[in-house]
Amino acid sequence: MDGQTLENQEHENMEAWQQYEQQHEENTEDSDSQWEEEQEDLEFYRKRFRLSHRTYRAPRDPRNERQKFEAHRAEIQKVAEVADLDNVWETTYTPARYEGIFLKDSLQPFFEQDQIVDIMALVKGGKEASVYLCKPHYSVGVEWIAAKVYRPRQFRNLRNDALYREGRNFLTAEDGRPQAVKARDERTARAVKKNTAFGAKVRHTSWLMYEFSTLQELQKAGVPVPMPYGVGENAILMEYIGDEGMAAPTLHEVRIDEDEVLPLFEITRQSIATMLQQGFVHGDLSAYNILYWQGEIKLIDFPQVIDTHSNQSARAVLNRDVLRVCQYFRRFGLQVDHSRLAEELWERYAAPDPDDLAADLSLLDDVEEDDGLEDENDGELV
Repeated sequence: MDGQTLENQEHENMEAWQQYEQQHEENTEDSDSQWEEEQEDLEFYRKRFRLSHRTYRAPRDPRNERQKFEAHRAEIQKVAEVADLDNVWETTYTPARYEGIFLKDSLQPFFEQDQIVDIMALVKGGKEASVYLCKPHYSVGVEWIAAKVYRPRQFRNLRNDALYREGRNFLTAEDGRPQAVKARDERTARAVKKNTAFGAKVRHTSWLMYEFSTLQELQKAGVPVPMPYGVGENAILMEYIGDEGMAAPTLHEVRIDEDEVLPLFEITRQSIATMLQQGFVHGDLSAYNILYWQGEIKLIDFPQVIDTHSNQSARAVLNRDVLRVCQYFRRFGLQVDHSRLAEELWERYAAPDPDDLAADLSLLDDVEEDDGLEDENDGELV
């Protein structure tokens, strides 16, 4: 190999080495830059999702910059998986400061369960609860869905709540389903009686569970109520009545046409009758709790529903419900004797069957006779 050839080879080797060093420096700069960017992303998502558990901490002493880079890359991936960054919870609706605290906390389970993906607007605010228009997950199969979110423990101040609680078991939320508190659960009963923080929470959740379970039963029975989709400790997902631009108003807010008066009254009367057949009295039925949309109605607001079999005030509350309904339709010229109607509904659909009472009395007499015979036998043995 001559001198010229050696010189050319050394020159080529030098160029190759310089090219390698340049490429290595560029890769190192890119890696460092990417590591810094992802470190900033990590800190951002940590603060955003309040992820402070040690699982999300990078190794303390990486051996080299490459290991540090890979550790942070893996950490960001974990954060992304936990936070589901493909569906970051950025809602279209911007709640007020205080409202936002309990709103997102109440609806978080429905996001996690792929039932809703966005909160679009506040539909109606109230003293007890507020209703929000939500965009459901595609798997729900509807265009819009309503979320009824209760104000934190607002039922502690519900007037005359003892009237509605008579004969009720307490219900809790177990895996999104109402579950009755067991009779032998003395801890819960004691907490409710003493009105401790835990007891207040149980009472609060119980009202929600009763509304959800009542909606389920009445919907199956054919009563025009919103379809229930899900329930949490502080919110209920249900059918949204209305469209994107307007929620259904209540009967109190609309003036119905003359030819609608009698049909809508009959639907309401039949709804009351069906509820009685199922063992329920609404408890607060009026034009304020009946939605009207495109000629049809939906009965709403059932947390205070009364059991006709176990609540001694059921008949009196039914009379009040019927009175309020009749007062509304009287505005449109429909004259109905509310006392007579309430009596007819109760006697036909809710009053105990005389034959059943006779059978019960007969059974009681048989038991008493058996007890008498036992007493006589006991006397003979003595």
